[in-house]
Amino acid sequence: MLKSILTPIFSTFPAKPRYRKLLCRAISCNFNPIQTVRQNAAPNIFTTPQLPPTSVYIHLPFCRKRCHYCDFPVVALGSNSPAQTNDNEDDPRISNYIQLLCREINASRVSFESHSPLETVFFGGGTPSLVPPRLVSSILDLLKGKFGVTSDAEISMEMDPGTFDVKKMEEFMELGVNRVSLGVQAFQEQLLKACGRAHGVDEVNEAIEIMKSCGVENWSLDLISSLPNQAPQMWEESLKLTIEAQPNHVSVYDLQVEQGTKFGTLYTPGEFPLPTDVQSADFYRMASRMLSAAGYNHYEISSYCQDGFECKHNFTYWKNKPFYGFGLGSASYVRGMRFSRPKKMGGYINFVRSLENGMVDYTGNTNINVGDLASDIVMLSLRTAAGLNLKSFRCAFGYSVVASLCEAYKPFIESGHVLCLNEQRRVVTADEFNASLNEDGIGRGLAYIRLSDPDGFLLSNELISIAFGVIAL
Repeated sequence: MLKSILTPIFSTFPAKPRYRKLLCRAISCNFNPIQTVRQNAAPNIFTTPQLPPTSVYIHLPFCRKRCHYCDFPVVALGSNSPAQTNDNEDDPRISNYIQLLCREINASRVSFESHSPLETVFFGGGTPSLVPPRLVSSILDLLKGKFGVTSDAEISMEMDPGTFDVKKMEEFMELGVNRVSLGVQAFQEQLLKACGRAHGVDEVNEAIEIMKSCGVENWSLDLISSLPNQAPQMWEESLKLTIEAQPNHVSVYDLQVEQGTKFGTLYTPGEFPLPTDVQSADFYRMASRMLSAAGYNHYEISSYCQDGFECKHNFTYWKNKPFYGFGLGSASYVRGMRFSRPKKMGGYINFVRSLENGMVDYTGNTNINVGDLASDIVMLSLRTAAGLNLKSFRCAFGYSVVASLCEAYKPFIESGHVLCLNEQRRVVTADEFNASLNEDGIGRGLAYIRLSDPDGFLLSNELISIAFGVIAL
């Protein structure tokens, strides 16, 4: 799996924009935070999990081969799986899975009196671009019939170089796919081979040209840092070539070595040929410096974009809004409940059968654990450049929690790892911060807290863990 730099406590959103461990944790009711939390709960934050989802994640698990770092639920089709439109249409592994996926969507209960149409749809994987467009069309048609999809919905698809040609790209665009996440990962042949990627640099360049020739107006380029034997010069070259390609969005992920993967058997984090933590941090600083200088906004720990090209679907996660997930290993957040499907195909097949037979109910939990909700909001907010809105957080969870959080962050305000902003989003000085630590100042003079870029983001594990400790008191 790929991770954002120094992943927060519950793990994070990897290259595939979805939760991992956080999503497997259902919100329960056995946490008893300080009494003022419930007394001061504000509808704008506290009831958000009870709203109908307007985003959906669809997992299409097919890859040509499993990469050496990957622990996602995937189905390897073979490294020679071609890119042309019709070549995979008769592959029963694909067609049977799509039928199963559609059965799950059909059998899922929508327990809302009224349901707003979907505003974002994200096809992740795996390599969704291996799926024939006509089968993707069947999924979109089903979503439109069951939930509705807005006319201006962001419909994203992850695509790997070498898995599509111009014709296939045009067919996806005709279906409504209007955002592409291109999994380049590196611009060096030796690094791509070392990772077990199915594509090479020539296919990377070809895929970039297809983006441009087809007129894809919104596309992201994904990179990985901290790969085995990755020198700083290689990372700098990848960043330069990324900037020259002029994608609207760039995602930068740091390698996380997971047990059960090929890398997990070969390497130990922090030991050669993997970089040290200091070297990984230098990679992150280089990305932040170069991409910012090229005009990209660093709007989330691992995400950079040109003005107006933030990923709308990912903002569903960062803002802790509910969403549906369908498919092998995917997760939903509905009515305050985070629920994951089985990661093995056999388990997923049994799950769909049980769902159809009415033996599965994950429609939600009206008794939301306020402590977990507060922790989620802090963790997700501090991943973004916007940061945590102290006024809203205070309204939802009480003054004493916010005051304790500010006190805990005082040393990091002074060191510059945490920034406090006023209502005009001007950074306040440490002296102004200390002078405003009172009931009148918090939420007014002290309106937002965010992590500094890049050094605060690099300490995100520690800083978010401190916030969790405050909330748990």
